Amino acid sequence: MLGVIARKIFGSANDREIKALRATVEQINALEPEVEKLSDEDLRARTDWLRDRLNNGETPEQVLPDAYATVREAAKRVRGERHYDVQLTGGIVLNNSKIAEMKTGEGKTLVSTLPVYLNALSGKGVHVVTVNDYLARRDAEWMGQVYGFLGMSVGVIMHGMTDDQRRAAYRCDITYATNNELGFDYLRDNMKFRLEDMVQREFNYAIVDEVDSILVDEARTPLIISGPAEDGSAMYLAVDQLIPKLVEADYEKDEKARAVTLTEEGTEHAEQLLGEMGILTEGTLYDIANVHLVHHTNQALRAHKLFQRDTDYIVKDGKVVIIDEFTGRMMEGRRYSDGLHQALEAKERVDVQNENQTLASITFQNYFRLYPKLAGMTGTAMTEAEEFEEIYGLSVVEIPTHRPIARKDYDDEIYRTAEEKWDAIADLLVECHARQQPSLVGTVSIEKSEMLSALLKKRNIPHEILNAKQHEREAYIVAQAGAPGVITIATNMAGRGTDIKLGGNVEMRAELELVDVPDAEREAGIERIRLEVIEDQKKVLAAGGLFVIATERHESRRIDNQLRGRSGRQGDPGASKFFLSLEDDLMRIFGSERMDSMLQKLGLEKGEAIYHPWINKALEKAQQKVEGRNFDIRKNLLKFDDVMNDQRKVIYEQRRDLMQAKDVAEDVAEMRAEVIEGIVARHCPEKIYPEQWEATSLHEECLRLFGLDLPVIDWIKEEGIDPTVVHERIAKAVDSKMAAKVANYGSDIIRQVEKSLLLQLLDQSWKDHLLALDHLRQGIGLRAYGQRDPLNEFKREAFNLFEEMLGMLRERVTQMLSHVELQSTPRPEDLEPRRQQQMQENHPAPEGDSAAATAAEERQQRQGSGVAVDANDPSTWGRVSRNAPCPCGSGKKYKHCHGQLA
Repeated sequence: MLGVIARKIFGSANDREIKALRATVEQINALEPEVEKLSDEDLRARTDWLRDRLNNGETPEQVLPDAYATVREAAKRVRGERHYDVQLTGGIVLNNSKIAEMKTGEGKTLVSTLPVYLNALSGKGVHVVTVNDYLARRDAEWMGQVYGFLGMSVGVIMHGMTDDQRRAAYRCDITYATNNELGFDYLRDNMKFRLEDMVQREFNYAIVDEVDSILVDEARTPLIISGPAEDGSAMYLAVDQLIPKLVEADYEKDEKARAVTLTEEGTEHAEQLLGEMGILTEGTLYDIANVHLVHHTNQALRAHKLFQRDTDYIVKDGKVVIIDEFTGRMMEGRRYSDGLHQALEAKERVDVQNENQTLASITFQNYFRLYPKLAGMTGTAMTEAEEFEEIYGLSVVEIPTHRPIARKDYDDEIYRTAEEKWDAIADLLVECHARQQPSLVGTVSIEKSEMLSALLKKRNIPHEILNAKQHEREAYIVAQAGAPGVITIATNMAGRGTDIKLGGNVEMRAELELVDVPDAEREAGIERIRLEVIEDQKKVLAAGGLFVIATERHESRRIDNQLRGRSGRQGDPGASKFFLSLEDDLMRIFGSERMDSMLQKLGLEKGEAIYHPWINKALEKAQQKVEGRNFDIRKNLLKFDDVMNDQRKVIYEQRRDLMQAKDVAEDVAEMRAEVIEGIVARHCPEKIYPEQWEATSLHEECLRLFGLDLPVIDWIKEEGIDPTVVHERIAKAVDSKMAAKVANYGSDIIRQVEKSLLLQLLDQSWKDHLLALDHLRQGIGLRAYGQRDPLNEFKREAFNLFEEMLGMLRERVTQMLSHVELQSTPRPEDLEPRRQQQMQENHPAPEGDSAAATAAEERQQRQGSGVAVDANDPSTWGRVSRNAPCPCGSGKKYKHCHGQLA
């Protein structure tokens, strides 16, 4: 009660924030008369003037009034659009790293020009993030006119562009792109082997359009770049044939350390056999071009000599299943990493699983938190304000509308069956059509939009149906949805980014109707269309404006509000109504069985509906519960990804440092020193008598890692021997060997080899580590049954795996460089790291979240809109959702047509 009284006296927190920005808006307005007098050249010159001020130490906030006044004047001259005061307010909020909630039709695209221009003055680049390629291209074209007038360069990232084209677009002052393209470019950049091959620059500032869709709906699944496990099953099967031909003298086995390695004779024998099999075509096993064969040979050797069937694993239903060494239980779903499991499958002659392995991944939460400065805009963010604040540190500010909202929102109508509901919707549409009131119907799926279309066809009512089949026609259909009597049926997510103007859209009609009209007659044609639209607008206003009809309540209130917000833009009249049935998904969750029996007892007749504000409130609470559950899922995903993100940052930073370094000799020497220190500490512990040291094992380790046959056993028999002395002697011998290689091949070649191998092995180790984390993540939830927190368990084990990975990396780098042999004149391609083939980019729609699933399905269809789709050529279809209509035009779902599984 006191809170209500306080809000009435002092206003809400949002009201107070808007009021505080008023002074800045007045400053911008005060500059308008002065800026209006400037010539085009003088107005353009203000860009350099503002840049100089920033370079001389002024902050963006200090130059904001002048910058915003400049953009407003440029927009008036170029686009004929003047920023309203509420749009200036929205622009200030965006510059303050907050989310501006602005209702549909308030001109968010124009608002973004203000903070984009201001933050692009630094020259560090600004990213404007959109939900699909069409909007990225459209907004870049529209607003690019304003930026270009002011001397700013504008780039746009589209699906299918080359690296050179992407690099050029990212070098522009302002870059428009989709969230997926930005995320995948970041991941791909961190798989490159040279700094000059990377396309993105350092992150500076990003504005996310439809921020709720990108940072909430799509945040439940990560972006993943995957590829088949290198070399595939054929190489595992081929190398497996080698092992039975080896004799005991060819390898040394240490069962205690669970290690097995080829002897010098064994290496020569293996090279001979691999040559006969046609696998090793030139050079030796340790030539840099053949390094991948060492890995396969070692894993096949381990599979045959260290792992016993029915002890370490069993073969069940044609699969190799690991047996837990402590419990003796089968570990279904778990696989050995680093190619060992495939080697076991090859040994047992079962299908070698060519795993689609994760090469790189990141969630949108962690990607967008990389930007030092982030902002967003949408028509619906308040319902998710808590999530934006908690995950991204972004507060939401509701911007007042330019004109008061005149839309009438009716109470929901609830019917017992879906059939009654659809009939009632069709009846209302017939009424709207008769009185020439345009109507927009929102459905939750393509199937339901087509079902309603069939109902209207039976009644001979003309209508437009908008779903994933339309691609770029979407903008034209939605733009004309405000014409008299027009009925538009759309999935809930369709048409975002395009205004519905009452009476129709002059520009869109001109584009469609005046395609072949000569330029001389074009002006007259546009004037005719403009007059027709004015007349149509009067008819629509008299009929009550746009009527938005929703066929179902969504599990998220935001999606409902997005649909409702299509009507009543800029103070126009309008109406909205939701039609529900007890058979709807949300109503079933809400407990429709009890309600159905209650309604029958109350005598609700067929075709009758119930409606009451209390029911609206009850439904809203049900939606809040579902939203809360989805927020928990996203928050939980982020907690697990944060563990991986910390490790990802370390690896990516390390890669960048390696690429920037002229050579990595110091890093390699440091790794070598740590490896020597580690093996001496393991085999010659301090405070233990030398006769108890593991001299034989240390000798074998020196042979395996460094290829050196050192008299370790004799050293340890010496009087007063100390671990430090052993360490120094091994280090001296290894350093001498490496110095000899430098002398033999030349310093430049060795430095190149070191850098190439280090990057290759770092990527291979990281890839294997991601696979291990994937497997760990899948089963970690079961720890809860043992009263242990899965997240803490994951953190602990992921850290241990990371430490093991770094230790193994040091060993592999040292071993490879010690054994590697070069041809007298190495080929450039041998020194170039081997690149991953057949990479795939995935951002799967989260299961159980129809909002994101619908959005993803629509976006996947529209994403490829820059490329012509040929119904007869599947290669032009791109990625098609399995539940989307088949692009061939059969009318069937893709999964029942061309996507049918054999």
